[in-house]
Amino acid sequence: MNAQDERTPLKTHMRLFYLAAGWAMVVLGVVGIFLPLLPTTPFLLAAAWFFSRGSPVLERWLLNHKTLGPPLQDWRARGAISRRAKMTAIAMIIASYCLLLFYVQPSTIVLVVVGITLMGSSTFILTRPGR
Repeated sequence: MNAQDERTPLKTHMRLFYLAAGWAMVVLGVVGIFLPLLPTTPFLLAAAWFFSRGSPVLERWLLNHKTLGPPLQDWRARGAISRRAKMTAIAMIIASYCLLLFYVQPSTIVLVVVGITLMGSSTFILTRPGR
């Protein structure tokens, strides 16, 4: 058995891993369309990345998908996020913080740490170019 034969099973396993991870990300992304606190685009970006390593055909399918493809193409081309996606993300961030504040009632340190984290995320989202 030569070195090439020994690498083939590893490549096959990694390809299967990338495919499984890509599909898992697609499923989470689609679920995120319907669940307001689960983000969609980051999961789809991860899916495109996994598919790029496991199946260029599936990567092309995802990037050319009528509904899911345009935000991914915008992100890849210019790091852009549509105005609607920005406003939805910021609204969900505010809603999440309000839920934390009023229903969980965490300690002050948790509120501060989560608040700073969410402000950082919001700043990142708002400073991305639009479509």
